[in-house]
Amino acid sequence: MTACAIEDETAGAVRTTAAAGPTPEAAEPDGPAEPVKPLGADAPDEGADPAGAGTPDDDADPGGARTGPGGAAASTGPGPHGVPHGAAASAGTSPHGAPGGAAPSAGTSPHGASVPPAPSAPPVPSVPPASPAPSAPPAQAAPRVNRAEAPRSRTPSRLVPPALTLAADHTYAARLIPAGEAEGPGWYPERWTLDGPEPYAVPLPLDQPEDASSDVLPLSDGRVLIRREVEPGTHTFSLLYPTGPGTGEVSLGALDCPEFVLLPPSPDGMSACALLPGERSTGVWLVAGGAFGPERVADVPGRCSGGVWLDREGRLLALDRQMPGGGPVKAVVVDLERGGEVTPLLQIAPESNDRLLMADADSGLLLVRSDAPGHDRLGWGVLGSCLPMRFPECLRTPDGTLTPFAVQPGQMLMPESCAVALRVDGAAGSWVGLWRPAGRRLHQFAAPGGWLCGSGFWTREGVLHLPYSQEGAPCAVALLEAPVDEPHPAVAFGTNTSDATPARRVCTPVPLGQAPLTGRTAPG
Repeated sequence: MTACAIEDETAGAVRTTAAAGPTPEAAEPDGPAEPVKPLGADAPDEGADPAGAGTPDDDADPGGARTGPGGAAASTGPGPHGVPHGAAASAGTSPHGAPGGAAPSAGTSPHGASVPPAPSAPPVPSVPPASPAPSAPPAQAAPRVNRAEAPRSRTPSRLVPPALTLAADHTYAARLIPAGEAEGPGWYPERWTLDGPEPYAVPLPLDQPEDASSDVLPLSDGRVLIRREVEPGTHTFSLLYPTGPGTGEVSLGALDCPEFVLLPPSPDGMSACALLPGERSTGVWLVAGGAFGPERVADVPGRCSGGVWLDREGRLLALDRQMPGGGPVKAVVVDLERGGEVTPLLQIAPESNDRLLMADADSGLLLVRSDAPGHDRLGWGVLGSCLPMRFPECLRTPDGTLTPFAVQPGQMLMPESCAVALRVDGAAGSWVGLWRPAGRRLHQFAAPGGWLCGSGFWTREGVLHLPYSQEGAPCAVALLEAPVDEPHPAVAFGTNTSDATPARRVCTPVPLGQAPLTGRTAPG
């Protein structure tokens, strides 16, 4: 699959294109939304008002004629971006136990998933306690990094680590939790097992605590990758795994770089990549899953951020790129199996900042953030579709911030039916928003107490899993079913009878610069 996007320089059109395939039909236009706010126990859902059946689409980004593809040239021949050091794991000493079956150590027995019902969410039935899983077999410890020669920094760049990171297949999760040191703040990794009948956590402490600036990323086999900044500009990588009462560690090497961004878990579940931004280009490095420690797999001209996987194989990586010298941010696709070949993905307007937030490999649904409508707004489109991007009114929240964090999988060729979970941040705190492109409504629910904000995943059946941790339930998951969107009533105009439905108008695509994004009225 090749992903690209085309900018019509003469008409300012918006397109997201890919390999040839069926193009789903577009959803109905969205109407204006009420201000986003938490719902009470007996308050109705508030979302977008139904759009008039015969009105133009206020939220669609109009498009014009298509042109031929224009992909950016990719630089080839990757070379070393940093000097790797630290011991790499040999084939004879790399443990591959069965961490998924490791039972918690003393004091960390599996906890029940009793879920306090959210005000608007259905109650979650209690799950009977699961029997302890067999312990992982002991594995030979690999050589550790000499921490006396490479002391860890005690001035982390951030004070609080990310809430929770999920593996690519959602079987495991990992986070850093406070160690409770008397002499100062400290953290240690904790791995969650989520694919059993009952979630449970396994602590992975070592001989000294971690910094909040460290990153943890779970793999699908139960091991946890940890990235540490042992000194300014030096980052080391290790794999952690439970070994009965202790924690095993395999060193993967190190990189010297002033900036470092760990990407989301690779879809293959066994590797991890990172971005190393430079002055004129950004290196894409494989930091876990390689044969000889960290290795550079691509070099992308410009300064890149973000990171969204577009396929199930871990080949197509979407990045938000700004070219050297400034200019707008545009999403591009990097093909890691073709020497880092770069192709444009989003170009909504010549000077707009177009970022890709999430993508679903099954349906092709894309969630973007762009200032093409005049200010930053959430929009959606379909990978490979000829239809323009849309910016629904129900996702426009002046008093809050919406951030998507999960898309329902398994909806093959049906992007409009995918349920999307969004984190809603406002003055009252954070809560959960659920939305479908075809539903045109933002349903809002109070999050469970202790929700690890911004974390969660969908099942194919449309059940949202929200991990949370609170007193009495340090490792638990709340379940929330996607609501059913009610059909929108038809809008009758003065020239029609009360039970007649006006005929739909055909919307003609026009250039974005000529599109009246505000002030539209219904046809008379």
